[in-house]
Amino acid sequence: MGYKVVVCGATGNVGREMLNILAERQFPVDEVAALASRRSLGTEVSFGDKTLKTQDLDAFDFSGWDMALFAIGSDATKKYAPIAAKAGCVVIDNSSLYRYDPDVPLIVPECNPDAVHGYSKKNIIANPNCSTAQMVVALKPLHERAKIKRVVVSTYQSVSGSGKDAMDELWNQTKGMFVPGQEVEPSVYPKQIAFNVIPHIDVFLDSGDTKEEWKMVTETKKIVDPAIKVTATCVRVPVFVGHAESINIEFEDFLDEDEAREILRQAPGILVVDKREDGGYVTPVESVGDFATFISRIRQDVTIENGLNLWCVSDNLRKGAALNAVQIAELLGREVLKKG
Repeated sequence: MGYKVVVCGATGNVGREMLNILAERQFPVDEVAALASRRSLGTEVSFGDKTLKTQDLDAFDFSGWDMALFAIGSDATKKYAPIAAKAGCVVIDNSSLYRYDPDVPLIVPECNPDAVHGYSKKNIIANPNCSTAQMVVALKPLHERAKIKRVVVSTYQSVSGSGKDAMDELWNQTKGMFVPGQEVEPSVYPKQIAFNVIPHIDVFLDSGDTKEEWKMVTETKKIVDPAIKVTATCVRVPVFVGHAESINIEFEDFLDEDEAREILRQAPGILVVDKREDGGYVTPVESVGDFATFISRIRQDVTIENGLNLWCVSDNLRKGAALNAVQIAELLGREVLKKG
């Protein structure tokens, strides 16, 4: 006996990836419903070797469905998630709407699986921000060994994190650079993204941080440890898929780079590729389509007493969004709902 699963936002990048990953990981389903807005009604999407026609989210009855994976943004989630939750369908939400709600668990299954039992307060579980998700997978096993005091992270985030229009903008700007008169002005981003980097993701806050940077700080504290100090600089780069992060960690206790490498090799969800030679590391392009969070460039930071540097790469549409949501669904089924 399997689960009845809903995917909301099934025609978007993340929604399609959720369906792909549910099929790839052979999630135990009896029935899958693909939901989208009315303007996308009837659009066909793939689920393994099956083709599903999207149904109207506005008219859908969530009663009798076990769980719903939401990838529809905060505004729509605010309307539809309480409806699904009230109908007894557990919502796993990819938006930022519920991440900071103390009554809603924010989960990365490799880090804080026990938090899943807190779902019952609102029948909702939150999926973290893409940049946070891959970082905490690396931080958690190291924190358990040597206790992290402070993290300084700089991100190199692909345009797919902004959606399809951003990917189109990068593509069209890149083509336009080579054809006089066909230059494409920025519309998704405030500045040109092709052959450029933009140190600005989400809105600016009064502190001078962007909201993306604030998310990394706040979510890391909620998922790993509220005592960890985090400072982030988040940068959009001209890469289609795959986020990379340069992470500097200061520990309470000394942690040798060789021991750290071994800890990370044994940690769930991580693949260590760390050879001190040309190409002995992973780049965003190589992470695309993979489930793993890749760690490279592990080395001591000799400028502080207990410091370590590492390079972290992951497919942001997978671990940063769809994969983590499916892993939460697996955890929920295994630990709470327990069908089949």
